[in-house]
Amino acid sequence: MIRIIVVEDDPMVAQLNAAYLDRMEGFRVCGVFTNGQEALESLRKNPVDLAVMDVYMPVCSGVELLRQMRGSGIQTAVIMITAATEMKVVEDALRLGIEDYIIKPFSYDRLRDSVQRFRAKTSLVRKADRADQAVVDRLLGNQPAPERQRELPKGLNARTLENIREVLKREQAEEHTCESLSAASGLSRVTVRHYLNYLIDAGVLTSAIDYETGGRPRVLYRLK
Repeated sequence: MIRIIVVEDDPMVAQLNAAYLDRMEGFRVCGVFTNGQEALESLRKNPVDLAVMDVYMPVCSGVELLRQMRGSGIQTAVIMITAATEMKVVEDALRLGIEDYIIKPFSYDRLRDSVQRFRAKTSLVRKADRADQAVVDRLLGNQPAPERQRELPKGLNARTLENIREVLKREQAEEHTCESLSAASGLSRVTVRHYLNYLIDAGVLTSAIDYETGGRPRVLYRLK
């Protein structure tokens, strides 16, 4: 269960946000506060997992509240929902480690996606004993870089290349010959050989000579 507080100086907006979050499975709203000072005092006594807060508030702004939280060792995650669009405010909030920054007016679908991402990240942290690169990338929201596109040499066709790669992928554990790839792709051996040489140069295919054929040696190809 993800425990949440809502910090918002507009009572109607605060109640709407709290009611919406409290209806979501896996979340429980533990308090609603109209200024940052009240929220800080509560967090010191009753820690929660997530604070959904405004920036512009009396007594103590959202950014100042976040600064005091971090200075006090309170690691509660924070999602900002605010009309503040000054880049300095956004930059300060990001440096203080917010989970998300949602600009008013906003849709509740946007808020739902934000808190669900936080829940997924929290679940991942709680389940994993150790982190590998895939886990860290998921926590940071990193997307894998797209495969670098190489310009095809003159005479090679992207669709034909993809056809040969699909044949290789279907039986990735197997070693292929130029002849077997020719039969599987419906292309001539000369054509297949051109594309195999390109894939070797591109670093996605390996080749080895098989001398144990009882006759003429053959070249075997395999995806890396």
